[in-house]
Amino acid sequence: MDSDGDADGPIWAVVLAGGAARRFGDRPKQFERVGGMRMVDRTVAAARRTCDGVALVLPPGHSWTGEPVDALAEGGDHQSESLRAGLATVPADAAVAVVADPAHPLASDALFRSVIAAVRDGADAAVPVVPILEVVQRVGGGRVLETLPKDDLVLTQTPQAFRAEVLRGVHADRPRPVENSGLLVERGYRVVTVAGDVRNVHVTTRAELAIAESLTSREIC
Repeated sequence: MDSDGDADGPIWAVVLAGGAARRFGDRPKQFERVGGMRMVDRTVAAARRTCDGVALVLPPGHSWTGEPVDALAEGGDHQSESLRAGLATVPADAAVAVVADPAHPLASDALFRSVIAAVRDGADAAVPVVPILEVVQRVGGGRVLETLPKDDLVLTQTPQAFRAEVLRGVHADRPRPVENSGLLVERGYRVVTVAGDVRNVHVTTRAELAIAESLTSREIC
């Protein structure tokens, strides 16, 4: 399915910082610092440099005193609800919606622009991907059951860009929690890939936070 909408209008980012998980201690991980900046501030700053507007989704009860944003929303019980809350604050004339996650605090401006350009060029959505270099195996009960082929497997990162009308449409019936690009594929839309960045670390653990900090200290991101 191809969308007939015009992708040449305003670009809005929805920064999904509504998670309340405290796996790092007494605060949600998006408020941890990398290179002297909170991860959420890094993501908002990149979105501001590359998009026309920024909507920020925060955990319930959180106020915002960070990088300037154009709209605020309160997160839900899962990321799909948080995204819908953020989309509700995005103007109706937005042509491209960029979904960004502070868990990828080192996403570069170039990566934002790359996924945006792919949607401008006609895709319904664009996601950055990096190849899987390690062996992939299925295991169970502490044993290796199967080695899986990885030739057509990739790791998908954020930010991800979408035709705004398409993203709104697939969320109109409040689907179950699901990864957004996969949801579009299920509905028959065209999702393309762009080159990701191995430095765009997905921070879910203290070890990954340390890796991100190391990358910023070396000024190579």
